[in-house]
Amino acid sequence: MRRLLKRYLDDLIETGDLSITFSDGSRARYGDGTGPATHLRFNNRQSERQVVLDPHLKFAEAYMNGDIDFVESDVYDVLEVLLKNAGETPPPPSMWSSLIETARRTAASFGGWNSLQRSRRNVQHHYDLSGELYDLFLDPDRQYSCAYFEDPSNDLETAQMAKKRHIAKKLVLDRENLSVLDIGSGWGGMALYLARQFNVRVTGITLSDEQHLVSNQRAREDGFAGQVEFRLQDYRHLKTKFDRIVSVGMFEHVGRKHFDTYFDQSAKLLEPDGVMLLHTIGQSSPPTPTNPFIEKYIFPGGYIPSMSEVVRSIEKSGLVITDIEVLRLHYAETLKAWRARFLDHWDQARDLYDERFCRMWNFYLASSEAAFRWQDLVVFQFQLAHDPKAVPLTRDYMVGQTKGPHRARKASKSAQKKRTASAD
Repeated sequence: MRRLLKRYLDDLIETGDLSITFSDGSRARYGDGTGPATHLRFNNRQSERQVVLDPHLKFAEAYMNGDIDFVESDVYDVLEVLLKNAGETPPPPSMWSSLIETARRTAASFGGWNSLQRSRRNVQHHYDLSGELYDLFLDPDRQYSCAYFEDPSNDLETAQMAKKRHIAKKLVLDRENLSVLDIGSGWGGMALYLARQFNVRVTGITLSDEQHLVSNQRAREDGFAGQVEFRLQDYRHLKTKFDRIVSVGMFEHVGRKHFDTYFDQSAKLLEPDGVMLLHTIGQSSPPTPTNPFIEKYIFPGGYIPSMSEVVRSIEKSGLVITDIEVLRLHYAETLKAWRARFLDHWDQARDLYDERFCRMWNFYLASSEAAFRWQDLVVFQFQLAHDPKAVPLTRDYMVGQTKGPHRARKASKSAQKKRTASAD
């Protein structure tokens, strides 16, 4: 197996500088020596064999379990070399690993069914982790989705505020007292921002007990309890119509078999003159299965759609696409900021969970950043409506500062201090 791994790496890595120390103490160097030197060490023979057989899952698990260490570099540096050489579709290192990937693709074509019960269980797996964990690396508003870097030098807080402004522009909140539905409302930050800045009424829905508890607490503390309501509810159970619908970072959890259901339901819930903004991770390549590490450990039931899959379901629903924007490297920069903060608070995260969890989370953030930077992951923003005239004729309204139709209400004292809560 070691010989097979060495031969595979010889063929794969043409640029960069990667050294590998194998479990028997032998060392090999790959690449043309350009870029920072990176070094990976296998601590046992079993991990070498497993990585050859199933690299997309076992490489991450080997690092989580301490069977792999990164010497004089870190996990992101090694992933950068591997992914830059592999391109969007890295070749399998063995016939067996090729068979495993074929089996995964076949299973994915039959899977993707997120029932009401399974959807709730999947969301709780990730979002009901300790709120203290998210405080370690998110901004104070706990925005857990792609930020919007209007300037590359912006810090995370500035970029997350810009994301909320950017989305608000696309919702065309041109009058007070509009009813807004926030599908996948997270810790409440987006809903509270819209209520505060535009004096709209917001209903947020989530399947996370922790998010539901925290977001309602925030609404009470900030004086919006009568204007913003958060419900523990599945989008499929809603019946009320809304003037606006926003969904940020939730569509990835819908499941590919439910895309038609999602947009059919959105069309039913949106008023005839309404506007919807969907913000979701997507892939610029044709449809591919979810990464097995992400599926098993991070987002069970999750699926990253290609644009072709999303557009097909939108067309079936009868909704009209009034605008599409592709955010390219914004999420890479967001994940870079999150990971830097997480590494700074490694000891606190280990106290909350354990060393294996920290390694898992580090791999999740590093591999996600690498995928957005070097592979095919992007973020799509779809603006939808029933009536093409529901939004202005040109895109000028998306440029410049967003100003609500009234003077924004000043945040309460609790909203002005660093919180343990926020939105999506």
